Amino acid sequence: MASVTVIPPGATIIQVLKRSFADVPIDAANGSAVLTSEFLEAAEALTTIFDLLGSVAFSPVKNDILGNVKKLRERQLAAPAESENIQDLCRNELKAKKHTATEGLLWLVRGLEFTCLALQHNLQNPSSELADSFRNSYAGTLKPHHGFLVKPLFSAAMSACPYRKDFYTKLGDTPTKVEEELAAYLAALEQIVAILKAFVESKEAKW
Repeated sequence: MASVTVIPPGATIIQVLKRSFADVPIDAANGSAVLTSEFLEAAEALTTIFDLLGSVAFSPVKNDILGNVKKLRERQLAAPAESENIQDLCRNELKAKKHTATEGLLWLVRGLEFTCLALQHNLQNPSSELADSFRNSYAGTLKPHHGFLVKPLFSAAMSACPYRKDFYTKLGDTPTKVEEELAAYLAALEQIVAILKAFVESKEAKW
């Protein structure tokens, strides 16, 4: 059973997340290195949004993200000195002839991109329902990589999306504040996804 996130009056979902992607340090002087602990904390916190979608149908999406966070965290715990940032964590894992965490990152980036694009599309298109935004995003992110057993699970989740107006009400009681803070949160997520997507698609992240 998902824990219920309580949003105080006047606050928004972004303010109650354990960590926002806007608070994940990126070391620009070190090849846009994304700091591991903060990134994993933010990715974990993002799944709170799936709880607010209010359907057990989103469990596969949430579990996928949390499962991949777990793979990266286990590698971080196994080799902390080599895992200060996400890119080094994967490089050092691959040097050790392993790829569990690196593969986890590949799928985590896909899951985060799927969520980011869906919510950005919905925010920028006030007439779109959540289900349509998630379907559009799924087609361009996760669907090409999913087999015939997984696709129906994700389709069911998207069909179970709440109505747009009901969802945004759950994010906070001040609509303009909710939209502003969600837009800033998604912009930070988009930046991190772009950095890590380029990394997982590079030769150095191949196994």
